[in-house]
Amino acid sequence: MASAPDPGPYHGQRRAGSHDDDFHHLSPIASHTITRESKVKFSVDDDTDIRMRLVDYQRWMRNQTRRAKKPKARLEDAFNRLYERWVMQFLLRQFPLPPSADGRHIPVTCGDVRTTPLVDERRGAPYLSNLIRSSRYTLWSFIPKQLFFQFSKMANFYFLVIGILAQIPGFTTTGKYTQILPLTVFIIISMAKEGYDDYLRFKSDKIENQKEVKVLCPSGTGSGVDKKNRLVDLFTKAKPATKRTVFTAVEAGSISQEKPSDIWTRTQWQDLRVGDVICLEKDDNIPADIVLLQASGPDGVAYIETMALDGETNLKSKKACPLLAKRCATPDAIRACNAIVVAEDPNGDLYNFQGRAVVGEEAIPLTQNDIVYRGSTLRNTASAFGLVVNTGEECKIRINVHDYLHAKSPAMQNNLNSMVLFLVLVVVMIAIGLTIGYIKWKHSHKTAEYLRNANPRLDQIIGSYIIMFSTLIPLSLIISMEIVKVGQWYFMQDTEMYDPETDTPMEAHTTTILENLGQVSYVFSDKTGTLTENNMRFRKITVAGTAWYHGMDLKTDGAFGKGKLNIEANETAHVEHRLSQSPASPISPIPSGGWNSTAQSRTQQDLSTEDLIRYIHDRPETTFSRKARQFILCIALCHTCLPEKSKDGQIDFQAASPDELALVKAAQDLGLLLIDRPTGSIVLLHTAPDGQQVTDTYQVLDVIEFSSQRKRMSIVVRMPDGKICIICKGADSAIIPRLKLSRLALNKVADVERRASVRKSMEVEKVLQRKSLQIGSPRASTHFPRNSSTVSRHQSTMRRSLGMARTSLDQRGAAVTDEVDTWLTNREMEEAGPSTSHRALYQSPRQSAALSPLSPVSAGLPENPLDGMVDEAIAANEGAVFERCFQHMDAFASEGLRTLLFAYRYMDEADYLAWRKVYQEASTSLVNRNERMEAAGELIEHDLTLAGATAIEDKLQAGVPDTIDKLRRANIKVWMLTGDKRETAITIAHSARICKPISEIAIIDATVDDWESHMATTLTDVCRGMIAHSVVVVDGHTLGVIDGNDVWKSLFYDLAVRADSVICCRASPAQKANLIKSIRDLVPKSLTLAIGDGANDIPMIQASHVGVGISGREGLQAARTADFAIAQFRFLQRLLFVHGRWNYLRTANFILATFWKELVFYLVQALYQRWTGYTGTSLYEEISLTVFNTLFSSLAVILPGILEKDLKAETLLAVPELFVSDSECRGRHCLFSVWAVEETLVQGDNHIFAFGDAVFTISVVFINIKLLFLDVHHKTVIIMGALFITVAGWFLYNLLLSAASPAVHKEKLVHGGFIHVFGTQLWWWASVGLGLVAVVGLELVLTAVSRVYFPTDAEQWQEIERAGDVRKVLKEHAAEHGDAAGMLEADHHPGQQQDGAKGAKGGAAKLSVTTSIDWARV
Repeated sequence: MASAPDPGPYHGQRRAGSHDDDFHHLSPIASHTITRESKVKFSVDDDTDIRMRLVDYQRWMRNQTRRAKKPKARLEDAFNRLYERWVMQFLLRQFPLPPSADGRHIPVTCGDVRTTPLVDERRGAPYLSNLIRSSRYTLWSFIPKQLFFQFSKMANFYFLVIGILAQIPGFTTTGKYTQILPLTVFIIISMAKEGYDDYLRFKSDKIENQKEVKVLCPSGTGSGVDKKNRLVDLFTKAKPATKRTVFTAVEAGSISQEKPSDIWTRTQWQDLRVGDVICLEKDDNIPADIVLLQASGPDGVAYIETMALDGETNLKSKKACPLLAKRCATPDAIRACNAIVVAEDPNGDLYNFQGRAVVGEEAIPLTQNDIVYRGSTLRNTASAFGLVVNTGEECKIRINVHDYLHAKSPAMQNNLNSMVLFLVLVVVMIAIGLTIGYIKWKHSHKTAEYLRNANPRLDQIIGSYIIMFSTLIPLSLIISMEIVKVGQWYFMQDTEMYDPETDTPMEAHTTTILENLGQVSYVFSDKTGTLTENNMRFRKITVAGTAWYHGMDLKTDGAFGKGKLNIEANETAHVEHRLSQSPASPISPIPSGGWNSTAQSRTQQDLSTEDLIRYIHDRPETTFSRKARQFILCIALCHTCLPEKSKDGQIDFQAASPDELALVKAAQDLGLLLIDRPTGSIVLLHTAPDGQQVTDTYQVLDVIEFSSQRKRMSIVVRMPDGKICIICKGADSAIIPRLKLSRLALNKVADVERRASVRKSMEVEKVLQRKSLQIGSPRASTHFPRNSSTVSRHQSTMRRSLGMARTSLDQRGAAVTDEVDTWLTNREMEEAGPSTSHRALYQSPRQSAALSPLSPVSAGLPENPLDGMVDEAIAANEGAVFERCFQHMDAFASEGLRTLLFAYRYMDEADYLAWRKVYQEASTSLVNRNERMEAAGELIEHDLTLAGATAIEDKLQAGVPDTIDKLRRANIKVWMLTGDKRETAITIAHSARICKPISEIAIIDATVDDWESHMATTLTDVCRGMIAHSVVVVDGHTLGVIDGNDVWKSLFYDLAVRADSVICCRASPAQKANLIKSIRDLVPKSLTLAIGDGANDIPMIQASHVGVGISGREGLQAARTADFAIAQFRFLQRLLFVHGRWNYLRTANFILATFWKELVFYLVQALYQRWTGYTGTSLYEEISLTVFNTLFSSLAVILPGILEKDLKAETLLAVPELFVSDSECRGRHCLFSVWAVEETLVQGDNHIFAFGDAVFTISVVFINIKLLFLDVHHKTVIIMGALFITVAGWFLYNLLLSAASPAVHKEKLVHGGFIHVFGTQLWWWASVGLGLVAVVGLELVLTAVSRVYFPTDAEQWQEIERAGDVRKVLKEHAAEHGDAAGMLEADHHPGQQQDGAKGAKGGAAKLSVTTSIDWARV
């Protein structure tokens, strides 16, 4: 007796709406704590106990792994082994590649590989070409893969078996080819469609393969193509001769034609070879993995954008190793260098690289800093030389991509296969039952003369019955489903998902998985370009204890377009315009319709930075003003941005990261404009108090660059007055311990965190209490179960009001409207979670001053708007400044803003020189250079003075927070998978509302001691329901450690499945895809959707059930590969909640309706057999039987499958809980009602044709009335016309059949029967009418009882929709919040929609009101 599967001892109460029921492999980690009645949080003090729990978990995991090896899994493993051995290795001769002995040795030559390709020692053949292929099939693999895919569908396989049986003589009464021929045609059409889709992918690959790059090729053969392309060239238009030029990197991009022997030849990407030396120019995409040889940037640095690889927005600085850089400055130098680059074998690790450069006897290791991967882009660098080391499918990004190619099938296919298998069993049971009936009947009539020579074999009888009733599973099901899906695909071209800014509509690249959109349970989203616009905006600052809101960019975007202005022509006019505003004018109001926090819905009412500038201007000698000037100067100096001034006087900023770009532009708005950055200095432009334009030069002595370990950067500058100052900016955790008063600062941080923790605990307690009430009272729950969404207590009130008899429509409509509006509003507010208000932290002290009896207003004197704006006492108190600053930063973080602390210190010349010597030695070291430079930085970054803090908004796409809120309300879990750093990912998660203010964030970090115990503790708390909203954060390194240990892997995924959200940072493309594959394996009932926009997102898009690409952000690679392409993340609402739900319900109802009509029609045939002695005589006329599915019942299932809408779009958008409401095709209960009238029909006419035609008529009319009228909610002219045409067509068909049939004697007297015999008799029509009344009446009664006493959610909302005023309420709640705000802003600031941050373009005319500040006072 087989043992029952061990479910694991998680007996704690599950949270409402969780996916725990889908996850059967539950862990025993918390078994000893979950059953406790104590509500005290689990402690991990007893390390021994935790270790024992982990041992138990390991034992349990092994048992689960053994039990998971079911026969199906073992069969798949055996098949894979056989396929690998006999097909891949024996037939195709493709063996696993062994590792090379010492990597691949690539000589640095001057184009020699163009004539003599290098040989890969692993293959014994030339290295792979640079051709890439994302199509799923080749000419050799298309037919076998597609045949396997097509016949893996149970219906196709069933028809194949029936078609083969029909070829056996004596087994069929319908002909040999009636099944196999239509099946063959359909399979060919389906394969042709798949082939066309794959051809489109091939065309997109061709576009990338034919891009061009400059290759060093003195012989001029670089433009030549491989032999495989020569035949194509014979039929293509001749191209102009290839340009042959010399390009010297040292000359920063200048082109010379002095040496025609040294040439750069333009070559297509697909023709690149390992060993080629290529020349890249600014903004060029990298065509292959290259080792950097030379770059034209400062100190030979090249800036690389890797956003499409890892999602990071910061530019990476790459620098060629000195051994190669000094020998590869020119083509002539490359020819003479005689260097060899040794690179590791190709692999998918994007974060590590090992190699070495060898010149003669000298060798230097190559690291990640020397390699540039395909998919990157060269930025802010005029030119660079590179040596190709990996090409084509061996590039790291391609290795991460092509492992996850597979043909996707609809999730409903499994259900369909199960239904087909069930009906196959029904057919077999009917055949066996009728065979038994025949044997008994023959035994009771064995003396009959006409049965004397009738001895058919048993197998023939059963086979004949199987073929006779095989149409219970109609072949038209598959053909009609393809028609339905094409129709659904056509109507998905929704103008509401069109983006006018990028002129991008929604595109569906497949018709196979349209219904999957309505079954999604997990959404895996990229961050950069998907959730965010990668557009950083400077939003807030806190300085000397006061917080200020910065909204100048909102105004200047509208007033000056993109901010790209002529300095000479516009500077004076703009300054005069800003100075025309009197310093004594009222405080500048923050514009209504300005910036709204993406994490909170309230409008910010802080003091503006314009008020700050006025205060500094009017009161320059106060303590606050001095600190504020110092802070603004720190912002203007501590960065690595480069200004570029064009010939027409325009200034562009080139920054290594969008954060620095936002800071430099903010300093420009605040009065300090970066106009030049020559070697070793920074030049700032500002306006003196007398109105004159003044430039100050600050000498840059040293820059200690930012790194993920340091979490800060520092710059050492010499002020114009000769003083030396170090300015440091970074994360609060990196700056606070290095402050002069660090102990006081840390105490203030602890106080702020303690108060925040108390507030959060109170909010969490309220949420947990509400959840406990919801669990105890399901109908009052606002967390809707997946397939039974309820509308809280208000819904029962609405139902009662809707059910009141003889109530006026106006009164009922008003009541329902109020109920719906109240419920929707409360539901959205509850879902947003409790928000902590920080407005008191920003309010100006002048509110209290205005109430003072000594205020100017009370004394009758004119009020000075600057009075009370700043509390100078707080500005002079360091402890108060610390406390207020950290409170402000906490508030900024809760609003989803990215915070930075700034600090500074003035130092003596002698101290600087002593430190400079240590730092110089570290920077020139060949061993552990980075570590020694970081250690040297620690020596100077101490005793700092706090300057202030900034808050930068990583601008989200419109509607992202609202979309994620609605996804959560639809019980869809949202995971964010990004290659960016942890802090940035968590900040964006707060902004996008993946994290709530009450969220408990569990960071799983393998570099921290006892991290596995922390993971087990978190799992315990989640299972016990002690966490209101849990978010798990894991990085790529930790994920790699977890995947290497089966126990940790099971423990982590157990926690991840139970958590509300997961954030995975620093994840490689392969890790993103493996996460999705793990969820698919561990939660079999889940349906995953991945959405991204870059090449690094392609693996997870391919690994998921549904892939969605965002077009126009990081290119079109993801959009081309994805199943669906949209322009904005917010369109996911309509794609899932509207079209996904509609398509899912349409397809489900189509399948059920198809099987139902077949059962209604053919079971009567089975019941009729007892009247014929079980001889297999057909009740229906043969021609009519053949065209039943084609002419008289196809429209009844196809049109609702395309056009049905059970609820309006605004309802589905306003109430996401209705997503995937249960598809209950009720009323399929009249299977045998038609048989009830057969006795009456037999009494009137014993001709088989009259009897069969009456049953046929009742079936056709009833099937069409039910499917096209009774079951359809969205009745259109097309559907009603189809009902009329089908019914009328049936009677017209009877007239034609009666007239056209030959007058020969058959078992069915068809000729003239309908026209002259039974069709003219009243009894026949009365019998047909009686039968229709019986079945339709029964259907109406059962439907009425069901809707009144057992209504579904959809049926209740259909009643709500009928109230006229409710539509307006639903539209308001369905509208995206961002659209209305955006339209309001567009009215007041029409230029705001133009992204001023693109290219960091800004002129000195944006110097704004700060022109009158005396910066010499700093």
